[in-house]
Amino acid sequence: MQQSVLGARESRARLFRWVAALCAGLCVSAGVATAAAAAPAILQDPAPAPEDATPRDGTPRAKPREVLVLRAEKVIVRPGQVLEGASVLIEDGLITQVGKIVTPPEGAREIRGKVVCAGFIDPWSIYGIDAESAADQRNSPSAATRDALDDYIDPRLRKDVLRAGVTSLRTQMGVLARVGGTGSALRLHPELSLEQTTLAGECCLSMALGVRADGNGSDPFERLADVDRLAGMITQGEAYAVEQIEYQHELKEWNKKLAERQKELEDGFKKAKKDREKELVDSKEKGKEFKEKEFKEDKPPKVPKFDPDKAILARVAEGEIPLVVEVHRASQLRALLAATEKFKRLRLVLAGATDALDVAPELARRQIPVMVWPQPVGATPPKEMERHDLALAGRLEAAGVRVLLGSGARQASATRDLPLLAELAIGHGLDREAAFHALTLGAARALDIDARVGTVERGKDADLLVLDGDPLTGTTRIQFVISGGDVVITPEDR
Repeated sequence: MQQSVLGARESRARLFRWVAALCAGLCVSAGVATAAAAAPAILQDPAPAPEDATPRDGTPRAKPREVLVLRAEKVIVRPGQVLEGASVLIEDGLITQVGKIVTPPEGAREIRGKVVCAGFIDPWSIYGIDAESAADQRNSPSAATRDALDDYIDPRLRKDVLRAGVTSLRTQMGVLARVGGTGSALRLHPELSLEQTTLAGECCLSMALGVRADGNGSDPFERLADVDRLAGMITQGEAYAVEQIEYQHELKEWNKKLAERQKELEDGFKKAKKDREKELVDSKEKGKEFKEKEFKEDKPPKVPKFDPDKAILARVAEGEIPLVVEVHRASQLRALLAATEKFKRLRLVLAGATDALDVAPELARRQIPVMVWPQPVGATPPKEMERHDLALAGRLEAAGVRVLLGSGARQASATRDLPLLAELAIGHGLDREAAFHALTLGAARALDIDARVGTVERGKDADLLVLDGDPLTGTTRIQFVISGGDVVITPEDR
């Protein structure tokens, strides 16, 4: 890049000298125009490569996908919106029609059930990550979970997760590290690699405050120092974002001045030529040495040094991706909320938040979601979650806090228990509709994948469940699971 810029600069300098000498004729203006047109291409980042023409999940297809039509007594389009006696048409992995009158093409496979709804999403998991990466404590913000995905996991576990109705999840390396890196949102499919089914390669940045891999919490001074470090990192990201914006503005102004200079040289070409000829004659008559005039151009703005960690932090500070922070103690929660209040674009999501009721009014005011882990009876919780109450989700929801439900990111197999954990939360006060929202649209919005999954709407990816009753009730059974438009679980698989 540096050599290219220097080469372009020397070329433009020669062109300006040619204009001054007025010997290059029209070649001068053509040369300056070429340099001006080339400058943005040299200094700006290259344009992104066009997306591959394969389907959205990256799945290579040797033959067309099966066309499906789901007919149900009730289609839950989204939380709070239900269609009675409706159908869903699925073509090429996408939902193409939803309504009471749906006419499928000839040869479509028909599936009937009582209820059709969106597949469940686990926003707090370590599924698909090798054990070493999951426990890594040395990550930086740019460390990418997608680089740690491990397809060589027990295929039976993947089937078990799908049988439970969980079709998508957010998985995270370094989940207990101060900085865990970026998480990935995945769709589950028994026949495709995790890379092929990635919904978002960088769906969030993960951090943990006061939580350690050995299960013990840090001391009070270290807890507050963690908050200060987090705020300092976001400040760095904010400054990096400002630097990038200023550079783009300066580059635009420089290109504008370059174009103006080109026009000025072209417009004054004839007059400059006559003036030079007169000066040359005068010099010869007076016996003086003729010297060419030197023309200088403004230097282009300096390209900011790229820093991958600050680039991720800039995206967080600008609200492009959310910041997921596992934090539990009331003192740290208060400190965290106070330290992040100034970052107006920051999208904060809390995980665990055992003492969140102490700051519930502030969480509700700022619309900060909380991922709750409803631990099963008999489980041995980490030290930081010893006071965790199964009623926490219901109490937070009643206080106006946006509640999400996750499997806790301690064991990969816990994701298959997500619907049971949701039923535990319902049994301890969480509204059933709120629980369903948490496992579908709520989780999808928090991870920025709601344009693709989380509801049963036209244009969305077909990640759907066919049930024999209302979702999240003890007597309901999942009959069919559709992942990316493919039937991956049938009644025979149960």
